[in-house]
Amino acid sequence: MKRYFIRLAFKGTIYHGWQIQDNDITVQEVLNKSFSTLLRENINVVGAGRTDTGVHASCFYAHFDSENMQFENKDHFLFKINNFLPKDIAIYNISPVTEKAHSRYSAESRTYKYFINKIKNPFKTDFSYHLFYKLDVEIMNKACNLLYEYSDFTSFSKKNTQVKTNLCEIYHASWQENDEEIIFTIQANRFLRNMVRAIVGTMIDIGRGNTDIEEFRKIIESRNRCKAGYSVPPNGLFLTGISYPSSIFLNV
Repeated sequence: MKRYFIRLAFKGTIYHGWQIQDNDITVQEVLNKSFSTLLRENINVVGAGRTDTGVHASCFYAHFDSENMQFENKDHFLFKINNFLPKDIAIYNISPVTEKAHSRYSAESRTYKYFINKIKNPFKTDFSYHLFYKLDVEIMNKACNLLYEYSDFTSFSKKNTQVKTNLCEIYHASWQENDEEIIFTIQANRFLRNMVRAIVGTMIDIGRGNTDIEEFRKIIESRNRCKAGYSVPPNGLFLTGISYPSSIFLNV
């Protein structure tokens, strides 16, 4: 058995997240069936993390173990698997990795972007949150600086997620604005369930003037989800990057 990483993207609109669930279609389920059919063996594709229902990924990684994968025919296999998969999932690359490499636990950082559309646009309905309120992006960026001072983000996590810790290290957080969009970018070593959407919702309250910077600090320190703002819709959220140590990739 050899281990392989796949780099993929998916439009999350119709999927109930990444993780296999009873009676709901998920990205993992579709990939498992597709890879198992083409490789003629039982394949379990392990993802870099869970995504919520409706969340997209322009860059996602997963790994699988296979006896039948012939890496010298990688390009041919990529052609076949992409023709086999539905239009909303694409495999970009397959790479052999070390035996203990893990798409989730070997990741060094993850990057998310959240897109807010200032102008109603029917072509972006599935990919952004249309918000007609005017936001003060400057004060929202000042609020971002507070995130670097903390590591416990319980206030922005779903309850009863069965994780061992709510500690995360934020490497970058910022807002950018253009004529049509406001985009939030955040990078961290790990994220909690619903964390990005809850942070965005809370910062929208700051941008509207309903919450100030010191109140934002108190929200973080409270470790109470009820104190934070609402969770913004999933359609504006994209996982856009995952970094790994180069040592786990094998030179073939």
